[in-house]
Amino acid sequence: MEIMTDKNSAVNIKPPKSMSPWAIARRKFIRNKLAMISLCFLVFVCFVSFLAPYITTHDITRINMGSFSLEPSSEHWLGTDKNGRDVFTRLLYGGRISLFIGLACTAFVIVTGTIIGSIAGYFGGTIDNLLMRFTDFVLTFPFLVFVIVLNAILQNKVSGVWVLIMVISGLSWGGVARIVRSKILAEKENEYVLAAISIGCSPFKVIIKHLLPNVLSTIIVQATILFASMIVAETGLSFLGFGVPSETPSWGNMLSFANEPDVLQDKPWIWIPPALAVTLTILSINFIGEGLKDALNPKSYR
Repeated sequence: MEIMTDKNSAVNIKPPKSMSPWAIARRKFIRNKLAMISLCFLVFVCFVSFLAPYITTHDITRINMGSFSLEPSSEHWLGTDKNGRDVFTRLLYGGRISLFIGLACTAFVIVTGTIIGSIAGYFGGTIDNLLMRFTDFVLTFPFLVFVIVLNAILQNKVSGVWVLIMVISGLSWGGVARIVRSKILAEKENEYVLAAISIGCSPFKVIIKHLLPNVLSTIIVQATILFASMIVAETGLSFLGFGVPSETPSWGNMLSFANEPDVLQDKPWIWIPPALAVTLTILSINFIGEGLKDALNPKSYR
């Protein structure tokens, strides 16, 4: 592009550089202040939780007979619980377990749901019917009842945390599979997919290189929603006594002390820290999910 100046000399002006959809999405997400604050908070929680051994030196399992239910002090920043264990230390280590379970369950659910949904949506016909009927069968299970029963059956055979991850994940992938299938059904009718098939691309290549990149934004948003849901599931099950083994610290196990009336009324330092940690973490993940949903939506330009 050229323009003429007053001295009739040509000046070259570069046309504005076009941005890719991912660059636009990144720019929109960065401008979302609530989502960015939530992301910083979540990164901070993950950072302090996974660096717990370097932040605190208290033993998370040792029962101290002389330190039962102490109020917050300079030695115990958040006090101690009814077994004399430091609440701050257990809060950090509990965050490691709760966040790890949430991430592991989310990864398993997303991978399983994406694979099944992609195959069902792409091939259709008998394969689609078989996979979707199996998905319907999984979705009809009463989640809480089956998690409690399966966890109780497998608890003595496998490590407790991994049992919980397998059970929760195995009953939670159906929704993702249905969403991915619907997106694949819509995308596979586009010209670029038909062109890839016409030149002999294998189904695996069409799904991996052409279809999944175009439904990736939906999968990312679903992953953030699932991450929050998995943390809530672990917390609720541990609170009821059917989740992480009691000797392993988690936010749900710490909240289980709130079942006792004297702790709930007279010793708030025992249950309020994990309650705040769970609440703020879930809120931050949800705000990040909303920010991603808005950023990845091409119709949401501001």
